[in-house]
Amino acid sequence: MSLPRVILKPKRARPFFGRHPWVFAGAVAEVQGEPADGAVVDLVSHAGNFIARGLYNSRSKIRVRLYSWDSETALDESFFRERLARAIALRRDVLGLGGPGRACRLVFSEADSLSGLTVDQYDRWLVLQFTSLALAQRREMFADLLMSLLTAGGQVENLSYEIEGIYLRTERGIGQLEGLELHDGPLRGHVPQEPIVIEENSVRFGVLLTEGQKTGFYLDQRDNRQAVAKLAKGRRVLDAFCYSGGFGLHAAKAGAASVLGVDASEPALELARGNARLNELDNIAFEKHDVFDKLDALVDAGERFGLVILDPPKFARAGHAVEEAMRGYRQLQTQAIKLLEAGGILVVCCCSGLITRDMLHDLLAQLAAEHKRDIQILESRGPSGDHPTAVTCPETDYLKCIICRLA
Repeated sequence: MSLPRVILKPKRARPFFGRHPWVFAGAVAEVQGEPADGAVVDLVSHAGNFIARGLYNSRSKIRVRLYSWDSETALDESFFRERLARAIALRRDVLGLGGPGRACRLVFSEADSLSGLTVDQYDRWLVLQFTSLALAQRREMFADLLMSLLTAGGQVENLSYEIEGIYLRTERGIGQLEGLELHDGPLRGHVPQEPIVIEENSVRFGVLLTEGQKTGFYLDQRDNRQAVAKLAKGRRVLDAFCYSGGFGLHAAKAGAASVLGVDASEPALELARGNARLNELDNIAFEKHDVFDKLDALVDAGERFGLVILDPPKFARAGHAVEEAMRGYRQLQTQAIKLLEAGGILVVCCCSGLITRDMLHDLLAQLAAEHKRDIQILESRGPSGDHPTAVTCPETDYLKCIICRLA
């Protein structure tokens, strides 16, 4: 039985022959057949040549998400099981992540050839997020597959743990983008309402899986937190947008003279204070403020720090927001430069994929000239390895972490 076909406009096929997984509505000439939203379709060039097989959604700007470039491959349960097993093997066998008391990203959407699915593991629990209507329709299948793969006797060998529960978290705005109606809640087993404890680089964190930002924790900053902590010893540290204390707690444990964490969310700060107690750290404090206002107040008071960490939320979610986002980064970095003592360390983080590394480097150059301070980039980093970049989908290269020294 032949599948419905999505025909591309002339001269629009090259990105998809190049294995980019997103087919936007503007590239589509016509749809042959009557595929339901979430149905399997074939993508075909204007000349009639098969390109790839994917899942259709008439309600999304991403009209087709592509998963296979083999015309003989069915997008069935066996296919998705193999994709999940491959993603898990990277984290378990190559990177040595996951397992009891640990946390990592098991599946990173397009980077693992599973566009629209994110899976994070926290100790014995999984948190799933769907950004694709078609994959969300298959959520029971994915829950079953993950339970099977991550249970003793499943496809992943020599497991010393079994998954106790799977929780579904929804991403802000995804309902409107995908025509998708989902609600947070358990998919399998029991998920604790209280924080569970994970360990990262010998620092312990309480993570609330059912509330808060992302899926409970910023796993992509794991290696960056460790890199920054190595520069914290003996310094007075400011951790801006600290959330549950990730950077600040690492710095405190590494021997910082003192750490001040600032965030606008009281629930996040409650977690952060609990995490400080969990690690028996008394050289760290947390305050609830608008970060921009607090940095202004610190500048006005003449305060100085040896290390300032700027890890704001995503400022640019669409192209029209880039200019305003850059104004926000400029303001934050200007405040940080005024707060940093000679020889101080500035850490600039950006999770907005629309803001490029070159844009951030150029902004630092402008500020160095304006404030007459030499700025040296010591490291220009990305996310930890469980958030890989797919070379055919540059959008997966989203996180920037730039570590600088100011004269």
